[in-house]
Amino acid sequence: MDRLKSMSVVIAVADEGSLSAAASKLAMPVATVSRGLAELEAALNTQLFTRSSRHLKLTDAGRSYVEACKRILEDVEGAERDVSGEYRTPSGDLAVTSPWGLGHMHLLPIACAFMAEHTAINLRLMLTDRIMRPMEDHIDAAIRIGPLADSSMIATRLGSVRIVLCASPEYVADRGRPEDPKDLIAHDCITIDDFGAPGSWKFLRQETIVAEPIRSRLTVNTSEAAVAAAIAGAGIAQVMGYKMEAARQAGSLVILLEEFEQPPLPVHVVYSGRKPMPLKLRAFLDWATPRLRAKLAQPPDPRKPRGA
Repeated sequence: MDRLKSMSVVIAVADEGSLSAAASKLAMPVATVSRGLAELEAALNTQLFTRSSRHLKLTDAGRSYVEACKRILEDVEGAERDVSGEYRTPSGDLAVTSPWGLGHMHLLPIACAFMAEHTAINLRLMLTDRIMRPMEDHIDAAIRIGPLADSSMIATRLGSVRIVLCASPEYVADRGRPEDPKDLIAHDCITIDDFGAPGSWKFLRQETIVAEPIRSRLTVNTSEAAVAAAIAGAGIAQVMGYKMEAARQAGSLVILLEEFEQPPLPVHVVYSGRKPMPLKLRAFLDWATPRLRAKLAQPPDPRKPRGA
């Protein structure tokens, strides 16, 4: 096994924690990965991992070596991109990920228009609510909703999304409009089952986030289903605002308890800070950022001071 491939193997083993997981990630037989690691350790005359029955753990020497391997492979990859012209004209493969709902509604049409404008770029668009790791999953740019974890990635703010309560006009006419979050206990609520239906929803009251009990009569497994059920008059749903905006504009849903909404969640695009930046990534960011900002622009905050 050549030295660069051996470096890729040891990085995969370090990231995945086992030979079988590394082999799956690299699409190699486990025996090939095991042999490559053994040959590398023999050539270096150094043990890179300590073995247990289930996991491999880096030694101090292995940790230093893996960090050096990552730098070397990044330099090689950058040199190849430079030679192929990636830094002279926007071209090549570009991988972008986004939450499913936001990606399907906003990013996908923007991405299709981008591809029509930049015919030398091939786009791999992954719309998923699973958090993908840019470095490990070979992602060039990721759209994130919510607070960001500390990292070496660069983040550009795109806007924010509200978390709103909504119901059909027919439901409100029949059951009345709640005036306070405490009123929800007397209403039919539509909950989204992530890890068990919640028994409360969060609201902002006097600058403090509080949980108010609700009564769930319908539980679904996606926010899109919750919006559809609310349109059908099944009750009150709590979803991200952009997911019900089309229905609101069509008059199929109304927003409730706006003055008690939680603070909007920030939306960012994050990407590697490597320099020079590939032109394909710069072209995508220049195209998508202003368009996503326009889609995510928020109206003035509707909240008004309310009593406890």
